[in-house]
Amino acid sequence: MLHGNRRMVGLAIVAALAVAGCGKASEFDNEAASDEGPSRLEAVKGSDRPHVILTAQAARRIGITMSQVRATAARERDPAVIPYAAIIYDAEGHAFTYTSPRRLTFVRTPITVARAIGPFAILSKGPPPGTRVVTVGAQELLGVEYGVEED
Repeated sequence: MLHGNRRMVGLAIVAALAVAGCGKASEFDNEAASDEGPSRLEAVKGSDRPHVILTAQAARRIGITMSQVRATAARERDPAVIPYAAIIYDAEGHAFTYTSPRRLTFVRTPITVARAIGPFAILSKGPPPGTRVVTVGAQELLGVEYGVEED
């Protein structure tokens, strides 16, 4: 009888894990994949930085993760803080982050880092608090923007 109860408990755990995995929703769900490919660039009038637009499937495969820009206590001097992981440097050493103005759309945004404190960067110039920034997957977005393809 004890062996039968263990089996039932084991089956219940497996069923619960299966249901939990099936119900896990991503921020990028409910978006159909494009026949044009996993990504595209959209020119922005008056800017040399295009929008990088991904399909939902591409965003999931890259593992795009985002955070929000937070206000600092010294708003006048250093207006914002972001995770240091959100910072990308270009070939000339300029710092930027990818912001997300709308779902599955990303734009490279210049920033000025005042200082780093642990896993955070205090910005003296950058996007306003509340702006969503990419913390994982920015290198892949940069590759899309500059036309670098995976081998």
